[in-house]
Amino acid sequence: MQDYRLEPASLRDTARLAAMSCALIESGLRPAWGAERIGWHVRHAESVVLTARGERGIAGFALMRFGDDSAHLNLLAVEPAHRRRGIARRLLTWLEESALTAGTYLIGLELRAGNEAAREFYRALGYRESGRVPGYYQGLEAAIRMERDVRVSRPAAARS
Repeated sequence: MQDYRLEPASLRDTARLAAMSCALIESGLRPAWGAERIGWHVRHAESVVLTARGERGIAGFALMRFGDDSAHLNLLAVEPAHRRRGIARRLLTWLEESALTAGTYLIGLELRAGNEAAREFYRALGYRESGRVPGYYQGLEAAIRMERDVRVSRPAAARS
C-alpha cells in the first residue's frame, strides 16, 4: 500500500487543487474555488491548505479557515483512486488537532445534500447535522451544515 505524507500546500499546487475541487467537489456547478482563491488561503495565516502526497503527487487535500472561536472546513477531496485508505480522515484529524491546539474548538462545514457518502463520513467522525440551507450551491442544490466540538472525543469506532 502506498504511503502518504501530509504537508502544507504551496502556490505551485494551487492549479492542481483547483482542478481537484472542480472535478471532485464542485461537479455540475460553476467552479468557485479557482487557483487564485486557493492561493489566497495558502498565503494567509488564518487558513491552512493541507495536502496528502503519494509517490505520484497529490492524492488529496483539505482547506480550513480558522477564526477566534471556530474554524470552517471549506474543502476536502481525495482522488477516487486513493479513496478508502484513510487519507480524508488523516487530513481532517490533522486540522482538528491544529484547531484544538489553537483553542478553536468548533469546526463547521457544509456539504452537498445529495452527497450521502460525505454525510456518513462526517457522522462517523463525530460531526452532527446542524441545519439545511436550500439553494446554497448556486441555487441548484441544498447544503447540509455539520459541526463538531473537537474537545469532545470521537466515537470509539472512528478513533482507529
